[in-house]
Amino acid sequence: MTGEPASSFPSRALELLDPGLIGGVLRVALGSGGRFAEVFAEVRTSTSIRLDDGKVEEVVSGRDRGAGVRVFHGDSQAYAFSNRLEEGPLREAAQAAASAARSAGQTTTVVDLRRGEVFEHRVEEAADEIPADRKVAWLREADESARSFDPSVRQVTASYVDSRQRLLVANSDGTWAEEVRPRIRLGVMVVAARDGVIQTGFRGPAGLSGAELLRSQPPSATAREAARQAVAMLAGRPAPAGEMSVVVGPGDGGVLFHEACGHGLEADHVQKGASIYRGKRGEYLASDLITGIDDGTVAAAWGSFVVDDEGSPAQRTVLFDRGELVGFLYDRFRADHDGVASTGNGRRQSYASLPIPRMTNSYILAGADAPEDVVAGTKRGLFAKRLGGGQVNPATGEFVFGVAEGYLIEQGQVTAPVRGANLVGRGIEILARVDALADDFEPWDGVCGKEGQSVPVTSGSPTLRIDRMTVGGTDV
Repeated sequence: MTGEPASSFPSRALELLDPGLIGGVLRVALGSGGRFAEVFAEVRTSTSIRLDDGKVEEVVSGRDRGAGVRVFHGDSQAYAFSNRLEEGPLREAAQAAASAARSAGQTTTVVDLRRGEVFEHRVEEAADEIPADRKVAWLREADESARSFDPSVRQVTASYVDSRQRLLVANSDGTWAEEVRPRIRLGVMVVAARDGVIQTGFRGPAGLSGAELLRSQPPSATAREAARQAVAMLAGRPAPAGEMSVVVGPGDGGVLFHEACGHGLEADHVQKGASIYRGKRGEYLASDLITGIDDGTVAAAWGSFVVDDEGSPAQRTVLFDRGELVGFLYDRFRADHDGVASTGNGRRQSYASLPIPRMTNSYILAGADAPEDVVAGTKRGLFAKRLGGGQVNPATGEFVFGVAEGYLIEQGQVTAPVRGANLVGRGIEILARVDALADDFEPWDGVCGKEGQSVPVTSGSPTLRIDRMTVGGTDV
């Protein structure tokens, strides 16, 4: 999986704020001697609907707007924001940021702001133009599909969300970038019960897309997959414990990469000394089968964009090249600190948030093995088809992940389902122990939380095998 450019086209039909107004705000922001100033403004509309056991429990539509002003001085930054886009409140925010960033240094000159292209992503059917009753119908379709899968299905919760974010980033270096980002997601949670055993399943495809996403991934198919997972685990026996080979299913190896490794490659963790990867660029830390990337340019992917939330172009950043650590993920502030260019990973939850280095679409690229051969070559182990929640310490790389759907591998065959398995290890060691990589790459869409901010991300991988790993279970 190498990624294709994000599908977008330039438009001049949109404008959030006038360049003259922004120029004045930036001059105010630099009035106390800051070396750099930036304005981030957005207008976001969204709709969310939740169907619980066949009943519409929530329908929320909203519109949020505001702007933030950021100032750099020395090795620090200050930020202030307002939920109003008029000149007065923006100048007040600029003055507040300037005061917080007061410096005796020379005031930076604001360069001429030339309004550039507005990038609006191509969609076949804009989700924000679809009536609510049709969106509710998608959720009812999911509910009916899950319930018809098996009599053991007891509860179905289906949720839908779409948003349209229109943003502007302008700064004292002359950057002027605007983008319109449409996003959509439909998720289904299924609870199945039998003989006193209760299990859950979840599926939630998403994209930087319009409603065409739900034609390629219909609600009924999403619901069946969630129901299949929950029902399959009802028959699970207690998971084994100890060291063994672990085969991770397609998509979920990317979740492991994102959580156990990716956060440690974000430059803020590295610079604070809170990353196991600090000082290790150029070292071979992973198996030579592993090429890991972060790519914000993948067409229609949930974590994609044309420019990041600092106006830097999205790009494909190689993190591991055939096992060698070659890259980190930077926003502008951390890039300035290291004297390098931003990698286009400055992201923020909203105008009320400072941008920080975040992953976009983080992938382990496909290998050459057939997935069935990866399993066949495993004498004894665990097949972790779907991972659940977990905990990770970026400073040490140590993690614990639950296995939401797991099976024994015996003599090269996937056999009995198992429940209660946990994967325990250190990311820097696990990557080095990957000894088989299949050609069946799949993405997995999710929401990543960091420092109180949540942003859409996609993880991805093919089926892969870790030759030796600690599995926590109850069957000893």
